[in-house]
Amino acid sequence: MNRGTFVLATFSFAGLVSGLLAPWIGIPEWQSRLWGGAALAVLVALAIDIVATLRRGDVGLDIVAALSMSTALLFGETLAAAVVSVMYAGGQLLEDFAESRARSEMKALLGRAPKLALRYLDGHLAEVPIDKLLPGDRLLVRQGDVVPVDGTVTSGTALLDQGVITGESVPVRRTEGDAVLSGTTSLDMAFDMVVSRPAAESTYSSIVRLVQSAQEAKAPMVRIADRFAIWFLLLTVVMAGGSWFISGDHLRGLAVLVVATPCPLILAVPVAIISGISKAAKRGVLLKGGPVLETLARATTLVIDKTGTLTRGRATLIDIELTGSITADEVLRLAASLDQASNHAIALSIVEAAYDHGLKLAKPRDAREHGGSGITGRVGRHAVVVGGTDYVRKTLKRKRMARPDVEPGTVTVAVAVNHKLAGFLILADALRDDAAAALTRLRQAGIGRVVLASGDQKAVVEKIGMALGIDELRSELTPQDKIDIVIGERKSGTVLMAGDGVNDAPALAAADVGIAMGARGSPASSEAADAVLLVDKLERIAEAVEIARRTRHIALQSVYAGLGLSITAMMAAAFGYLPVVQGALLQEVIDVAVILNALRALR
Repeated sequence: MNRGTFVLATFSFAGLVSGLLAPWIGIPEWQSRLWGGAALAVLVALAIDIVATLRRGDVGLDIVAALSMSTALLFGETLAAAVVSVMYAGGQLLEDFAESRARSEMKALLGRAPKLALRYLDGHLAEVPIDKLLPGDRLLVRQGDVVPVDGTVTSGTALLDQGVITGESVPVRRTEGDAVLSGTTSLDMAFDMVVSRPAAESTYSSIVRLVQSAQEAKAPMVRIADRFAIWFLLLTVVMAGGSWFISGDHLRGLAVLVVATPCPLILAVPVAIISGISKAAKRGVLLKGGPVLETLARATTLVIDKTGTLTRGRATLIDIELTGSITADEVLRLAASLDQASNHAIALSIVEAAYDHGLKLAKPRDAREHGGSGITGRVGRHAVVVGGTDYVRKTLKRKRMARPDVEPGTVTVAVAVNHKLAGFLILADALRDDAAAALTRLRQAGIGRVVLASGDQKAVVEKIGMALGIDELRSELTPQDKIDIVIGERKSGTVLMAGDGVNDAPALAAADVGIAMGARGSPASSEAADAVLLVDKLERIAEAVEIARRTRHIALQSVYAGLGLSITAMMAAAFGYLPVVQGALLQEVIDVAVILNALRALR
């Protein structure tokens, strides 16, 4: 909570109460001075804020609050001025509290960042700063500890709460060889892990940096209510002046100014927007400021990349075609066992597929890799060759070798065992499991048009597009082509762009709102984007759009309700039905009601 706001609210409240008590303690002559002093202190602080706002070129509704306090002091209505000052300072304090409540998810995220880790060194455990950890270091993670860096379980079983990172409510179990993410919490017995990435490159550190960047966003949060500031200010002056002129009673004019003090508009709108940003962060989507949320709420078109966004971004095994008597599991086991000696991306995918099939791999011997084309070696008593079809054909010294009939976008890996072709492993960059559901949910959230923009070949893009029912398919694109598509789509609506690669960064920057797949995407795309997906779940984009639309609806609801109630009260004051002090108290009730409504965006 802002200390200055707290001091100002306390001072104004103390001045009001002291003035009320002054006659009872024998100093009635101090009553007006105490009320006036309290109001003057708040007025000076408010004037400083207004000057700063005007220098930025903005006209805020704070001017109405300053006008009502200064007019009350001018007419000697110090009680009214004190009540308005308490109302305004208390409203600012209430805003701080509401913002603190709304930002709680981000604060919790930052507060969980681990600083120390237990590292094994020469057979002993020592606490070391996490920035000193290097890939290959062995760590102990105890029950209740936050996993400090990304790594792999080496012994024991890890039961992890991944809710902060993925939003999942159910703990996950990780066994030996499984990857663990930094920022997750160990819920069960201690386990050992090996560091796979330095702290600065780990998942949780990346998320914390993005959160800090969002909190330090260059543009202040847009106040929707300020769009009404000029005409509302004019209406207030006309009604106050008109009621005073017609009735001849300056208190009526003052009463109009007091009840016109639009605290619910000044406070409730940013509270709603901060609540929406915090809610999105809890669900794994980091929005870099209020204007991003407002724009996302108006999005009508989605331009989306393919690789790593709609697809998994890596090759996965989809089929095994056999050419001999060896079973499919054995072909995969032998190929994966040998591929353990390779660092090639396809080899890593084959090894992962074998683990997914529950196969136990053997240690390879005499492995020799040839320029990324393939690898030869021995697995147990078998001579094994794994690689491209041409590489395996030449290794087997064949003039011709049958090849499987595969669809565009697939990768074929031939496997030979004991100098005979055993089969083919078919791999492809498969669609995400949640891709279709995510696009359906986006359309339900108000996205009327979806454009697939990919650098991949036409046949691959058409296959993906047909499977997902995408409106327009664009293939074989350069980064500049993607920018041109985004700019073209902006002519007919607000464009949301989603991508993950370095080549998507320019288009993400060009879109009205760019969302980067930050969990696995490149740092360049996360930097260029307006929002970052912190978890590898495409459906969270649709959830972010839903949150943004609901938040904007609540914010506008606060504006219209606040304006309606204030104008109604102004009319009652203008006709003499609402005295000054009672009007100020009524406005405070409106403040609380509208701010509580704004906090609904958290739910």
